[in-house]
Amino acid sequence: MADSPEWERTRARLRFGQRLCGTVVRVPRPGAIGIAVDVGLPVEGFVDAALLPGDAERWPAEGTEAEFEVWWAGERPRLRLKPVDPRFLRDDFDRYLQRFRPGRPEEIGRPVPLR
Repeated sequence: MADSPEWERTRARLRFGQRLCGTVVRVPRPGAIGIAVDVGLPVEGFVDAALLPGDAERWPAEGTEAEFEVWWAGERPRLRLKPVDPRFLRDDFDRYLQRFRPGRPEEIGRPVPLR
């Protein structure tokens, strides 16, 4: 895991909606937590279960290569991701987006805040 200065440097280069290719490296509790993704950065990528399909059988398995978007990055050295492939995204994503991140479309391309 990256130390704080390394995470700050990495986070400063990230943009909301930025696409990254990655490989699913862990699915610790299918249907419950989310998936860990290696996107080639010094921090772990993570897709929260709330963004994945309700049916855990549709979650990408370990070893799956796919494209992901930068969803969020906070102070904790972990990059939050959203699957690009609709097969790996919750079925009601548009409704979810309107409810929980209605400003998301305007965020696309903007830098991820450093604080």
